[in-house]
Amino acid sequence: MKKVAVVAAMVLAIGLSSCSTKRHAINQLEYFSYELRDHSAQYSVEEWERAGEKFVKIRKNIAKHELDYTPAEKEKIGKLEGKCAGYMAKGMKEGIFDKVKAFGNELRGILEGILNAVTE
Repeated sequence: MKKVAVVAAMVLAIGLSSCSTKRHAINQLEYFSYELRDHSAQYSVEEWERAGEKFVKIRKNIAKHELDYTPAEKEKIGKLEGKCAGYMAKGMKEGIFDKVKAFGNELRGILEGILNAVTE
């Protein structure tokens, strides 16, 4: 009887840790989507590289549990991945636009400086 209780406890512990681990992978993806949403427009090239590496790592973690996810969890994962892709695209676009705009302002200043020097 005691052996049955020990085996049952072990099975329960393994089941709970597996559930916890697969849920942790979804949570990582969710938190990553928030990070991208809130900060990706200001990312440097190095931060984009790290973000890409982090996404791949999270995706590998999710893939380890692919067979364990329910259809609802798989749908949530898909939505979160879509959000991440959207935030990445938006963040890159906004970051590039801001840099081009800043460079345009600098270029305008250079041209004005040249014109002022030439006309003096």
